[in-house]
Amino acid sequence: MDDALRFVDITEDQLDAVMRVRARSFGVMAGGDREQWLKDARVFMQDGRYVGVADGDEVIAAARFWAFEQWWSGRRVPVAGVAGVVVSPEYRGRGVGSKLMRGVLQRAADKGFPLTALYPATTVIYRHLGYEFGGGRYRFSFPAADLRALGGKEIAVRRAGPEDAERFLELVGEAHARRRTSGPLVWPIKEVTSWLADEDNFAYLADDGIVVYNWSGSDLCVEELVAGSEATARALWATVGSGSSIADTVRAYISPDDAVHLLVEHEAHKEVQHQRWMLRLLDAPTAIAARGFAPGAGVEADLRLDDPDVPANSGDWHLSVADGSGELTSTQGSDDALVLGPRGLAGLYAGTPLATLRAAGLASGGSVELDAALDTAFTGATPYMLDYF
Repeated sequence: MDDALRFVDITEDQLDAVMRVRARSFGVMAGGDREQWLKDARVFMQDGRYVGVADGDEVIAAARFWAFEQWWSGRRVPVAGVAGVVVSPEYRGRGVGSKLMRGVLQRAADKGFPLTALYPATTVIYRHLGYEFGGGRYRFSFPAADLRALGGKEIAVRRAGPEDAERFLELVGEAHARRRTSGPLVWPIKEVTSWLADEDNFAYLADDGIVVYNWSGSDLCVEELVAGSEATARALWATVGSGSSIADTVRAYISPDDAVHLLVEHEAHKEVQHQRWMLRLLDAPTAIAARGFAPGAGVEADLRLDDPDVPANSGDWHLSVADGSGELTSTQGSDDALVLGPRGLAGLYAGTPLATLRAAGLASGGSVELDAALDTAFTGATPYMLDYF
C-alpha cells in the first residue's frame, strides 16, 4: 500500500470530498438528505468521531462512529457504532479499507469504548479485523386485526410527545434490566426527544409502557414497544392494531423472544426481515466488567487471547464470573486455557455456544466442562437491535 496514504480527521473543507466518495458508494443523496447529512457530520467531527484516509490532500475513504451504549444481559456497555464506511472505487482492494478501519478501532479505543458494533456491507474485511456476528435486527409482520383483538381496555393510554423522552428512557431501561436483554442501543435523550417530536411518529404512553409507530406505505410499523405487564402489552399492541380498518398489516421491529408472539392468536407472517450486525471487543477487561451475566452462574476459567489489531487484549487472562458479574484479570499462562482470537471472543461475548465456535475454528483448548459453564454464564435471550445506523 502507498506510504503516502494517511489516516486523518475529517475537517469541514473535506466534507464535499467525502460526499463524492459516498455518492460512488451509496448513491447520490436528495437535497434535504444532504443538509441533514452535513449537520450530522459536523457533530461527529467536533468529537473526533469522523475519520478518513487521504492520498496527499485528497480524502479517499471515510467512516464515523456513534457514541452509544448497548444492553448486555441487562447492563449498559459503551459501544462505538461504526457507520458510513466508504472507500473511493479506484482505491478498493488496495488495503485502504483496512487502514481506515484499524484507525477507527484505535480512535474508538482511545475514546474509552470497550465495544464496537456495525452492520456490515461485506463481512470479509470486518472479519479480518476481528469482528464477528453479535445478533440480528428482526422485523416481524402481524395481521392488524389480530393485534386489535388483544384487548387491554382497562389500561389507560395517552398520547406521548417530546416532553416524555425521559420517561421513555426510564421505561425502556427498566424493561431491559428486568429481562436481562442483550443488544438494543441506548440513544442520547436529545435524539429520543427529536424522535418523539417527529410528527410522522405516533407515540402512546401507559403507566408502565410506551409504543412508537408510524406509517410504512399502506402498513403500520412499530419502531419500539415496551410494557411492564401483560395487560399493558395488550393495550399498546391493540392501540396500534386499531388502525386495522385501513392497514391490513403491522410490521414490528422486536425481539424474536417478544411476548407478542405468545399473545396473538395467529403466528407472525412467514416472511421475516433479518439483518445481522457484528461485534468486536476493544478493551476485554472493561467489556467483561460492564456486562451482565446469568444470575447464579459461577465460572473460573483461564483464557488465552490473541488479538493482533488490539494488542492490549492479547495475553493470558483469568475470567471469574459470580453473582451476575464478571472480571477479567491478567494471569500466568495455563496449559488448559481456552484459546480465542478476537472473532471467537466477540462470539463468546454475544452468547454464541462454544461448540459452535469450536466447529468454526474460533476456539480451542479448554474442556467440555468449561464450555458448559461458559455457555451458562454468557448465553441468554437472543441479542437483537431495533435500530439501523
